[in-house]
Amino acid sequence: MSNFCIIGSGISGSTIANLLNKKHSVILFDKARGPGGRASFKRIKGKIGFDHGTQYFSPKTKEFKRFTKNLIKKKILKVWGGKHIFLNSKKKEDKKHLKIIGRNGNNDICKYLLKKINCNYQSELKKIYYKDKMWHLLFENGKFRSFKNLILTCPYPQLKKLSRRFIKNPFLKKSIKMDANITTMIAIKRNKKSNSSYLYEDPILGWAGNENSKKRFKSKYDLWTLQSTFDWANKRINKNKNNKKKNSKIMIDKFFNLSNIKKTKIHYSLNHGWKYSSNSKSFKIKSYWDSKKRLGVCADWFIGPRLESGWLSAQDLFKKISK
Repeated sequence: MSNFCIIGSGISGSTIANLLNKKHSVILFDKARGPGGRASFKRIKGKIGFDHGTQYFSPKTKEFKRFTKNLIKKKILKVWGGKHIFLNSKKKEDKKHLKIIGRNGNNDICKYLLKKINCNYQSELKKIYYKDKMWHLLFENGKFRSFKNLILTCPYPQLKKLSRRFIKNPFLKKSIKMDANITTMIAIKRNKKSNSSYLYEDPILGWAGNENSKKRFKSKYDLWTLQSTFDWANKRINKNKNNKKKNSKIMIDKFFNLSNIKKTKIHYSLNHGWKYSSNSKSFKIKSYWDSKKRLGVCADWFIGPRLESGWLSAQDLFKKISK
């Protein structure tokens, strides 16, 4: 039997699993088809695909800078070069921070951390119970599993639904609404003069990233990842599944208009909605650990919206568990 059960394979889940696995037996479950969480890579064919969640890493803390620098040396990560166009006057561009990406996809960082972990994908957690000093888990496929230690790394609304009977800490009583994001992925005619990315000042479209500029693959098309603003997505995310074509068209039209790229044929288009994309408000704690029930929680939303926040939260939880 595994000592620790981790729910979620995003940056928090993969980091805490990697740390715990050095001294404990660990097993991980995730509802997705593969690792990465919001740093997932949408693979189309071979190495061709889209970073349809996290676009890049820009380390702020000394600890995360050391971690990413080490992964660059190991050729897991690399610097995203090219020309990045900053069109948002409401935000200041920090030119000192590099744009770091995975060599094959931005979920490379999670793949690296999980390479020695027993991972079970397409396993969605439905309910948890605590009885006889053990955690009992019921999955959507009807399977039951039991563990002594349980670590949850899910978005705040999902965590609240799963664990409100077991966590009495004030952080779970807060009313937090995580921001949504709608991502549209398109393939258009190649343009040799294409820039690497755009950051817009627009109520609908917030970002566009040129996947070809990351130099991971060769494609006869230019692949672009378009991401909406939080405000626009928050109003549309609940009906996005039914309005995918409409929402994508709005974002695509904005992309051509704002980027001064000649409108051309869309060879294919994909739409993905992130209902729980990020939380910009930080908590007073970086993670949660109940040493009596052996229940832990770590996630980016404890600290902030950045991928780095999830890594820091997992590091903090590991320290609490190790005491």
